[in-house]
Amino acid sequence: MTTNPAEFSAFVETVNEDEQLFALQNENGDWVVCDSVEFENSDVMPVWASAADAQLFCIDEWQSYSVASINLEQFLEEWIGDLNEDGVLIGVNWQMDSEGKELDAIEFAKLLVKAF
Repeated sequence: MTTNPAEFSAFVETVNEDEQLFALQNENGDWVVCDSVEFENSDVMPVWASAADAQLFCIDEWQSYSVASINLEQFLEEWIGDLNEDGVLIGVNWQMDSEGKELDAIEFAKLLVKAF
């Protein structure tokens, strides 16, 4: 994927500083999860460090979704285990010209915690 180390570091720094990250959610409370580009038979939950970046994806098949913030502590404590158990990867800071970096939920959590 095209997320370079500097972009990923900036993502981690922003998420830790703001203590939140962003994803897309519809009015029924469902979150965007899509097929992995990197790994066969895997799903990915895209997340962003900024609401503005996430908003760019509220188009086409995701036009009925809106940007929702997720508290970082809650994400680490309540979401990571479930995402890992379900085999859902984390799509980091996707951009319109590429899908973004896809990480195992536990590895993603370790990188965020290590940055504290």
